[in-house]
Amino acid sequence: MVKFLLWCILFVLCWPLALLALILYPLVWLILIPFRLLGIAVGGVLELVKAIITLPARVMKRI
Repeated sequence: MVKFLLWCILFVLCWPLALLALILYPLVWLILIPFRLLGIAVGGVLELVKAIITLPARVMKRI
């Protein structure tokens, strides 16, 4: 809702810039999708490494 209100204010102040932002926002979102997927993959790998490193400590804690 806040983004929409900010866009409406921008539309009133400078409508060409608001229309350009309206056109470019989906394109930028599409360009950033691979980086989001890469971030998810790297986060998963780091969690796996953390689980592997802490496994002996967790096993010893249960004994």
